[in-house]
Amino acid sequence: MATRVEKSIEVAVPIRTAYDQWTQFEEFPQFMGGVQEVRQTSDTMTHWVIQAGGVKREWDAAILEQVPDTKVAWAATSGATNAGAVQFTALSPDRTLVHLTMEYEPEGLVEKAGDAIGVIERRAKADLDKFKEFIEGRGAESGGWRGSVQEGAMTGAPGVDAAAASRGDDGSAGITKGAVAGAAVLAGAAVAGVAAAKARRDDDHEAGAGQVSTGPVA
Repeated sequence: MATRVEKSIEVAVPIRTAYDQWTQFEEFPQFMGGVQEVRQTSDTMTHWVIQAGGVKREWDAAILEQVPDTKVAWAATSGATNAGAVQFTALSPDRTLVHLTMEYEPEGLVEKAGDAIGVIERRAKADLDKFKEFIEGRGAESGGWRGSVQEGAMTGAPGVDAAAASRGDDGSAGITKGAVAGAAVLAGAAVAGVAAAKARRDDDHEAGAGQVSTGPVA
């Protein structure tokens, strides 16, 4: 069963500044916990590397729609089943509402436990808080891509069905099949992946196993 997370934050910068900064995917490690690297491999593809709790994972994601000063929507093409969007609304000439919507499908005991206690929601809020601190501290974007990708292709944010379609399978990927738990891209990805890695570490510790496995769960 898919889980939906929605979080918003107001940032004290113009909408163009907020949006342009969000298109600088390779700078995400500066405000997303556990994200080591993001590489934009084409106009519509990114490659992610995260590490948390001794677990290192990598995945790719596709940009489904990108509209300047309005929206960036994505779906994972490998790894756990997830998709979502970040939308931007001008509140005034110098204030912007950033709204994150993410839908993912937790699988396995660790992912479902993390989902039940709201780990992903807390991670989403923490990363949005860090983005606010980052962009307000700079006062200006570090760069920006003003191109469009499939403008008008969808209404609202994509769901897990979009993630399944993007990889051409039934979407039943997850940490139980060797992929990072809940990993999404364009903000949501890091949110889910890092939280699941932490949940796995904590679960092993509480069980008294004495060791933390970094491999996939069969």
